[in-house]
Amino acid sequence: MPPSADAALPQTAASNTLRDAFAQRFDAWALARHPAGGRTRLTHRNVYILPTRTGWFFALLLLVLLVLSINYQLNLGYLLTFLLAGSAMMAMHVTHNNLRGLQLTARPPEGLLHQGQSARLGLLLQGGARDRWGLALRPAGTQATPPAPQKKARRKASRPPYPWAYADCARNSETALTLSWTPPRRGLLAWPLLTVESYYPLGVWTAWSRWQPQIELLVLPAAEHPAPPLPPARPTPGNGPALARGGGETDGVRAYRTGDSLRHVLWKKFARSDELISRDTAQPQARAELWLDFATLPAQLDIEARLSRLCAWVLAADRTGTPYGLQLGGQQIRPATGAAHRAACLRLLALHPGPLLQPRSGAAPRAKS
Repeated sequence: MPPSADAALPQTAASNTLRDAFAQRFDAWALARHPAGGRTRLTHRNVYILPTRTGWFFALLLLVLLVLSINYQLNLGYLLTFLLAGSAMMAMHVTHNNLRGLQLTARPPEGLLHQGQSARLGLLLQGGARDRWGLALRPAGTQATPPAPQKKARRKASRPPYPWAYADCARNSETALTLSWTPPRRGLLAWPLLTVESYYPLGVWTAWSRWQPQIELLVLPAAEHPAPPLPPARPTPGNGPALARGGGETDGVRAYRTGDSLRHVLWKKFARSDELISRDTAQPQARAELWLDFATLPAQLDIEARLSRLCAWVLAADRTGTPYGLQLGGQQIRPATGAAHRAACLRLLALHPGPLLQPRSGAAPRAKS
C-alpha cells in the first residue's frame, strides 16, 4: 500500500528543518570569515562552487557513456565521453571565475519605509578586467531560479514579485540594479544576507557567495488610511506670550490709556520723554498644544492599530506645519516642527515594544518568496 500524504508530511518537515539548520550554520561560518560591510570583493576565499542538479545528471550521463564505451570498445564513445568531461571541467573554472573578482557596493534605501512596503536596496556591480555574465542576486533563503513559466490565466494575482535580480557586467564598467525585500515586521532591522550566484556558461555548476550588507532599516508602523482627523489641541495656561495691546509695544509696558491707574504710570520715563507710559499688567495667554497621546486612543484598538494611527497623525501634522508632541508610554517628545522632530517621533513609534517587535530566534529575517 503506498504511503499516504499525511505520512510524508513529518519526513518533509524533518528534511526542511535539517536544511534550515545546515543553512544557518553555513551562514554563521561564512559571516565569521567575512564580516558585514558596505562593500565587498569576491575572492577565492569566499566563492564556493558545487554541481547543480543538471550537473549531477550530466555526470550520470558521462558514467553511462563510459560504461557503454568500455563494454562495446567504442573509440568514438571514449572520445565523446572525455570531450564532454573536459568541457565540464573547463566550465567549472569559467563559472568560478565569473564571480571571483566581482566587487559589490550597497546603497541604503531612501525615504520612509512602512510595514508591509518593499525596501529597495541599490547595488553597484564592478566587473573589473573580466566580463561577468548571468549574475543572480537575491536575499538568502529564497529560491535560486524562478518557477516554471505558467499561463497568465493560471497565475495568482496576489503572487508577490520575484525577490531576485539578474544582471550582466561588462569589463571595466559598472552595473547598477535594485533588489527588493519586504521586512516581516516593524522596528530596526538589518538587511538580510545576500546570495550572489552564477550558472554561466553551461549550467552544470553553481558558484555562489554570501554577503551581509551593513545596512539597517527603520521600519515604521503602517500608517492608518484613511485616518481620523487630528485630535484637538490642549490648552496649556501660563506658558503663552503676553497679550498684545498695540503695534510696536514692548513686553511689560504700553502707551497710557484713559482710565489707567496713576500707580501704573512710569513717571521716570515721563520725565525723560514727556510721554505717558503705563505698566502692562495683562496675564500670559493660554497656549494650545497638539499632543498625540497613545493612552487617549480608543481601548478597543490593539497596540499596532494605535501605533498606525499615531504614525498617520504625525505625518499629517508634519504636512500642515502644526507643532505637535508625542506621548508614548513613559516617553515624551515636546511639541515642535521640522524634519528632525518628525524623524524622532517616527523612530519612537517604530521601536515601541509590541507583539510585532519580539526578537526572533535564529538567523536574519527571511524574505517572502
